[in-house]
Amino acid sequence: MTDARLDALALPTVATEALVLREDDFRLLYERTARPLWVYLYRLTRDTDAADDLLQETYYRFLRTPGTYDGPAHEKNVLYRIATNLVRDRRRRGLPVTVPHDIAGPDALVAPEDTGGAMAGHDLRRALTQLRQRDQQLLWLAYAEGSTHQEIAQSLGLRPSSVRTLLFRARQRLAALLPGRPGGAR
Repeated sequence: MTDARLDALALPTVATEALVLREDDFRLLYERTARPLWVYLYRLTRDTDAADDLLQETYYRFLRTPGTYDGPAHEKNVLYRIATNLVRDRRRRGLPVTVPHDIAGPDALVAPEDTGGAMAGHDLRRALTQLRQRDQQLLWLAYAEGSTHQEIAQSLGLRPSSVRTLLFRARQRLAALLPGRPGGAR
């Protein structure tokens, strides 16, 4: 085969000008956001492989999306929005996004002497997996990530005025699933 034919068969390369961020800027963004974003994806999918794949796809799409960002908070919101949409797309395609809550995940290791806290943590994890996906997302972004209502609205594609009410209802549903709580499971 000639060089010209090989060149024609080769996959097109993407010019670095097409990237939204320079490599050093991306590296800083990745170091700041990768771990919490992966944990968020793991909480939604309960599958480490799926979380890895979705994390990679999230950053790929982020880098290929033209736009300007108003700072680190805006970049984070865009990343979470992309990740949320990828999980939704995965669910629509019929691909599994959850595994049974009794299968141990990376955060399931607990010291044997910590049985009281471990049971409460296990109950909370089990209750969270029983919530609807949107409730899980709302609670995670608000309490694990410390996102504001405005940031949550941007990440999940909601109206900012509805986030407070949705969070209140999600907390009520979570409390109802926790044992030993008024109105909760026994």
